[in-house]
Amino acid sequence: MTLTKGKILVVDDDPYIILSLQTLLEQHYTQIRTLKDARGIPGQLAEDTYDVILLDMNFRPGDTSGEEGMKWLRLIQETDSAVSVILITAYGGVNIAVEAIKEGAVDFVVKPWQNDKLLSTVSAAFRLSKSKRALNRHRSRERILGSTIDDQFAGLIGDSPALKNVLEQVDKVAATDANILILGENGTGKELVAREIHRRSSRREEVFISVDLGSLSETLFESELFGHTKGAFTDAQEDRTGRFEAASGGTLFFDEIGNLPLPLQAKILSTLQNRKIFRVGSSKPVEIDIRLVCATNQSLRQMVAEGTFRQDLLYRINTVEIEIPPLRERAGDIPLLADFFLAKYAPKYRKRNLQIPAYVMKKLQKFEWPGNVRELQHAVERAVIMSDGKNLKSSDFQFQAGSEQGDQPGEDFNLDNLEKWAVKNCLKKHGGNVSRAASELGLTRGALYRRMEKYGL
Repeated sequence: MTLTKGKILVVDDDPYIILSLQTLLEQHYTQIRTLKDARGIPGQLAEDTYDVILLDMNFRPGDTSGEEGMKWLRLIQETDSAVSVILITAYGGVNIAVEAIKEGAVDFVVKPWQNDKLLSTVSAAFRLSKSKRALNRHRSRERILGSTIDDQFAGLIGDSPALKNVLEQVDKVAATDANILILGENGTGKELVAREIHRRSSRREEVFISVDLGSLSETLFESELFGHTKGAFTDAQEDRTGRFEAASGGTLFFDEIGNLPLPLQAKILSTLQNRKIFRVGSSKPVEIDIRLVCATNQSLRQMVAEGTFRQDLLYRINTVEIEIPPLRERAGDIPLLADFFLAKYAPKYRKRNLQIPAYVMKKLQKFEWPGNVRELQHAVERAVIMSDGKNLKSSDFQFQAGSEQGDQPGEDFNLDNLEKWAVKNCLKKHGGNVSRAASELGLTRGALYRRMEKYGL
């Protein structure tokens, strides 16, 4: 007979009761633990997560009030609201057990019990606990997904040989659980490729959760990725599920992993090796099952040589590497992309039936697009806003004037243009390293990311 994978804790001061329950339950469930002293309950709950707890109502000789059992029931519920508690009581304590059910216990067992009935009660409690935990995970995922989903992820667009080569690689790796490292300049669509890998994988029915590692401060890093328990720090007013735990069963995408400081790299490596996490404020391990996809616009191998990226972490995350070509190397895709963005923004700004004339499209294809697809997207949106009539003109695309000015701001003293020039050239100076560019510009990484998004860089 196959055992059900589950953890059950039996708490009773009678060694014969413990032995009887342990012998019976071990024939049906994988892990059975026992406690003779109820004072050990907090320690057990801190160390592990249980599906069902069978709890005696009285622990002092001669005491039949059930008060101590009620006390421990309340503590268990405060510690873990999803665990199912079954009370063990003598016949005379049935009324007290009924009151305890009103307080949150799921059922009670009367001594002496019938084995079949007890197993049926435990089985129902086990299913209830699993349902509660699944609902909690769903709610946590909804909260996290609500903060990361963006309507721009409509899929990969284009039919150029360069893009087809990428999609061929995606097809080969998607069905596996291999860790993937996606390389490419800012704005090339690395997250879109990661989502496509997930969509074509066996985990497609599970969640895809994206984390921008470059925007996480060291103080928020552990809480965001690993979660925390209530009271773990000053503002921790409730338990919180981290990104690792929420993504379990699905795909976790780490964007800009090259911006991760060395101390935090060690924590990521440990998690990937052990396949378990610890919430901040808890010593209880939580097993995770994720498919990891990472992305960066930096040369991690050069960073390894410079001592700013761990070599063992690089080996862990790049079982397969996929490089996304910049938009200037797939100019044939620009008409498809431009038409897609035009169809998206024209209705948004109530300018239907807009078109991009052939001569304007040729200019779009000749432009190098240093900000890649993201820059093209913002350029089309701006052109739609600035347009008059049914055809977009070259003058509607602000980049056309700036494209001839090279790497100097010239006589253009528009503050936005000057800021864009400074951000673009500082990133170029530091080889795309956001942390170093932000430091030179006197910005936080998050502030620099917002400006990169603003200017399509």
